[in-house]
Amino acid sequence: MSRIVMYVYNDMRSDSRVLREARSLAEAGHTVTVMARPTDPASAVGDRETRAGFEIIRVPVPGGWRLWWTLARYPWRTRGELLGRIRGSTRRLPSDAGGLLAALGLLVVAGLWSIVCYPVQLVLGRRRRGGDRSIGPLDWLVRWRYAIRGWGAAAAAAAPTAEIAWGHDLSGLGGAVAAHASQPASHLVYDSHEIYLEARTSAEQPGWARRIVASSERRWSGEADAVITVNEALAVELEHRYHPRSMTVVHNCPPRWTPPVAGVGILRERLGLAAGIPLAIYHGAFARHRGVEELAGAMLEPGLEALHVVVLGAGPRRAAFERLATEPSRKGRLHVLDAVDPDELLEWLAGADVGVMPIQPTTLNHRLATPNKLFECLAAGVPVVVSDFPGMRTIVLDDPGGALGATCDPASPGSIAGAIRSIIERPAADRAALRARCLVAAHERWNWETESRGLLALAARLDGEARR
Repeated sequence: MSRIVMYVYNDMRSDSRVLREARSLAEAGHTVTVMARPTDPASAVGDRETRAGFEIIRVPVPGGWRLWWTLARYPWRTRGELLGRIRGSTRRLPSDAGGLLAALGLLVVAGLWSIVCYPVQLVLGRRRRGGDRSIGPLDWLVRWRYAIRGWGAAAAAAAPTAEIAWGHDLSGLGGAVAAHASQPASHLVYDSHEIYLEARTSAEQPGWARRIVASSERRWSGEADAVITVNEALAVELEHRYHPRSMTVVHNCPPRWTPPVAGVGILRERLGLAAGIPLAIYHGAFARHRGVEELAGAMLEPGLEALHVVVLGAGPRRAAFERLATEPSRKGRLHVLDAVDPDELLEWLAGADVGVMPIQPTTLNHRLATPNKLFECLAAGVPVVVSDFPGMRTIVLDDPGGALGATCDPASPGSIAGAIRSIIERPAADRAALRARCLVAAHERWNWETESRGLLALAARLDGEARR
């Protein structure tokens, strides 16, 4: 069996896909190490952890570039760091007189440059907000070059040797490519969880900036011995863009699971809700364009006056969601809860009547998505309301056993409300049958035991080639 080193640009504490893949490969006999980063990207402290038969090594993101880039672009933001350096150098006098003079000089430069730079940034900031861009292209490119690619180089240098270098998403692929370059006999795998350049802040960037990063993805994809992705639509798009040598689809499905037979469950106990009160759940990233605001609007539509909605997860939009929850119009029916451990998630989901995922059609990545939360709800026996996009529509409406929920126009609170009502207003026997149908679909088709076969077959093929 091979030694496999995976590279993923997150802290590997809740990335359910990478955790499942690493565990399955380790159980199959491969020696697996996952190179990750600390939870705080600015942290200079790494660590190691052993979990489920594989090791996680967290390598700090190189940070030497941050002060210089901030000084050039946002000099007023360097004041705190420079004053800290001055205080530290003062305590070490006279041995650190040079450091003190350097910090004082930089503080003067920052002050003078702020006089010129701050008005320009104010104007650019207004324009950026008007264009709904959360980060400008120059900052995005610098972060790509020095934070993401810099971490990849550092992670590759700290990683053990391996027969297979496995990059998760484009942000992790750079590390795998660096490791592969230093070990020419190794194989290279690109595990693309999404169309990176069509997702989140990447999708907001102008074409010229994205083309710079796309050139790296094109070159690295050409070097890869295999590409993996999460659904057929993304596979078609990646094949069209990069023409990889081989393509494997591994859906983001959890393992088979059977809900408890009795009791109101963890979620309703936490909220103090009886079993008969209708309850919808959104779980996942607290980010823009995920449809939480539209879902919060849908619960105010006629016929949903008794509906409670749970938003379960973490992310930058938490404060905005909490403000929605305090608005009097919702009468305490919107609940914002912290993310839970991936191993406990299904038990929490099982307490809901419907899982709602009105992802907005703002990016190609969203329109092609079959998100983890879809399969997680099915695994918990929870019917779903999904955006009427081709990939999700096929899974939900075209299942051989019958529909597993309903679709909606994600931009319309009224359409979302109608889809929710079509599930929660059914007679009790019909709702029970629908939940049973979701579980059957999860047990027979949408489960990790089935999906991991392609993953393990690919690893076995590459292992065999490495031994020839």
